[in-house]
Amino acid sequence: MSSLIEDLLHPDALPEKTQSVSLVQTHISMVFVADNYVYKIKKPVDFGFLDFRTLEKRAYYCLQEVALNRRLAKDIYVDVLPVRFDGTRHSLRVKAGEIVDHAVKMKRIPEEQLMKSVFERGELTEAHLQRVASVLARFHTHARTSPEIAAYGDAKNFKVNTDENFRQVEKYVGSAVERPVFEALREWTEGFYRANQSLFSQRVAAGRVRDCHGDLHMEHVCLTESLQIIDCIEFNDRFRYSDTIADIAFLLMDLDYHGGEHFSHFLWQGYKREAGEKDVEPLLDFYKVYRAFVRGKVNSFRLDDAHIGAGEKAEAAARAKKYFELAFSYVQRAKG
Repeated sequence: MSSLIEDLLHPDALPEKTQSVSLVQTHISMVFVADNYVYKIKKPVDFGFLDFRTLEKRAYYCLQEVALNRRLAKDIYVDVLPVRFDGTRHSLRVKAGEIVDHAVKMKRIPEEQLMKSVFERGELTEAHLQRVASVLARFHTHARTSPEIAAYGDAKNFKVNTDENFRQVEKYVGSAVERPVFEALREWTEGFYRANQSLFSQRVAAGRVRDCHGDLHMEHVCLTESLQIIDCIEFNDRFRYSDTIADIAFLLMDLDYHGGEHFSHFLWQGYKREAGEKDVEPLLDFYKVYRAFVRGKVNSFRLDDAHIGAGEKAEAAARAKKYFELAFSYVQRAKG
């Protein structure tokens, strides 16, 4: 892994000319950022909900990533390229050598126009949010559905996700989440299922469970002239097959997390009008708790990443704790 990283950080290892190459790592990817393009390689990891351990699986999910993301970012996702090793160096440029991995090639987006960047500069407007609301409502209305997809919105089936979350976060109690917060979130979630199974059934019957985005937060929304939304979930269908409310809840939660409660409220009201939603706030709160918990979990995973240092791990733990506390605040509000 280290030699691959070192090799691909050389500009001449990439297919297009570039003056510089930098590396950004997540818990599941290595992202090589060049002047005009980005090349994303999946780490050979297994978290239960995703399995990238084999070359064949990584190749398949690279192709899935391109196909699925073209739904909301058709101009960004270019191709899947083989990573070759010629016995000396890894390269995305050469045509000879053993294929040892694959990379998703993307056009580099203007980071200053990401929704998070615009928000942090104090330049996010209600007009921006109305555009986002319209695009997402239209996407959700026309997204694919079927009896198989709809089944994922049933309470019993969705509970697989929350059960998995609590099971996987248990090991981080004390380091990324306090025990009382963890137990309160688990107890409230279990109680919500018991008291509100009919809400889930009604959403399934109304055709509101669709093939969604699954990872809809501010760093994935680019407020360019042609609005682009990137990085949907490709590695596990059950994270994408969801209630459309679960999808928009992620972005609303992210705005709340960053102190943008006013924007979150405005976006929800706009989306609600565009999508024809009524009286779904209890379910929205449930999904916001779920989304905040997922982000806490994902940041917790970085505590086990051998490729990042102690400083980054401390930052990840602090972010995780804040997400779990946000989830807890939603529960307190829902209880009145």
